[in-house]
Amino acid sequence: MTEAIEGEDSVINVLHVFSTFAVGGPQTRFATLVDRLGPGYRHSIVSMSGNTDAAALLSDRVRYELIPVRNRRRNILGNVRRFGKQLRRLKPDLLITYNWGALEWAIGNRLGPRLPHIHIEDGFASDEAKRRFKRRVWLRRFGLGRSTKSIVVASRFLERIAVEEWKLPRARIVYVPNGVDIGRFSAAVPDADRAFVKRPGEVVAGTCAALRPEKDLVRLIRAFAACNQAKCRLVICGDGPERPTLEAAAAANGVGDRVVFTGYLDRPELALAGFDVFAMSSVTEQTPYGLLEAMTAGLPAVATDVGDIKSMVAPANRPYIVPLIDEAALTGALRTMLGDAALRQRLGEENRAKAKAEFSLDAMIATYDRLFRDAIAKK
Repeated sequence: MTEAIEGEDSVINVLHVFSTFAVGGPQTRFATLVDRLGPGYRHSIVSMSGNTDAAALLSDRVRYELIPVRNRRRNILGNVRRFGKQLRRLKPDLLITYNWGALEWAIGNRLGPRLPHIHIEDGFASDEAKRRFKRRVWLRRFGLGRSTKSIVVASRFLERIAVEEWKLPRARIVYVPNGVDIGRFSAAVPDADRAFVKRPGEVVAGTCAALRPEKDLVRLIRAFAACNQAKCRLVICGDGPERPTLEAAAAANGVGDRVVFTGYLDRPELALAGFDVFAMSSVTEQTPYGLLEAMTAGLPAVATDVGDIKSMVAPANRPYIVPLIDEAALTGALRTMLGDAALRQRLGEENRAKAKAEFSLDAMIATYDRLFRDAIAKK
């Protein structure tokens, strides 16, 4: 944590509650956001899982504290009482909860101190990709009651679910798309020492993702293998529990020597600069950072049609965003893209222009700053 600054009384104290503070999309966005918000904020962070690996993403400029908690799973009432008491003790200026796993804090706040509260939803794991659980729907309706100032959603897909399934008031739902640092991803050059060595004349399809089941990267490996392109490689950047399964899948599909696993990269732009095609095979997404960064880097995309992906990419790229259940279509789109350099160039340029126009990091930061300050002002 950094030292105290002048004007301490004017500093906004925010308590952030995550289901986990492991490295992922929401945690990466959070690290960027709190860095840009500056010294006018001080942040307390709760990880319900106890994992705090994402703290390594926070810069020295961020004033933060990690708050340990006792989370007794399947003891909702006990957790609600305990978290309500902790809120009374901590007395933050603003409570921010993230996704389903933090909802007990929202309920504890509604039944207890009723502090200014904002809830941020980023989507679902694979268990809710097709159908939402009734118990979670009802708890969202109750927990995100009138004491919640805003429910922030990262996609239009989530916005529809919040209104139509969760029955939350449309007036309190705020769509804030993820934003990307245009300069960082549009000007990078490949770094062979930190990512992978691109061979002369080869075409590289790549993806950047946490290696978790909902990314369904086994499907991407099968599609890549079915393309049967000898001078192509698939590069998978990221780490996670699925890596042994994915390595086995690459070997089983006969492409073990043409699928590269880089592990976690703290500078994904260095890998993206060496890609020719960005590929995704997820069963659930909203406004994925990996795709935004790839678009900003000037890459065309082949992906499954989940969340907002089809509307994110440039119109000319949309035919290559394929139905989730159609693996043959994924293979065909990837084969076409790998074999057509002119198509890749044209779609990459259009994607970069769309990312610059619609997914500005500065706009995202300014929107969150306004939402936070407005919630406190209405206390």
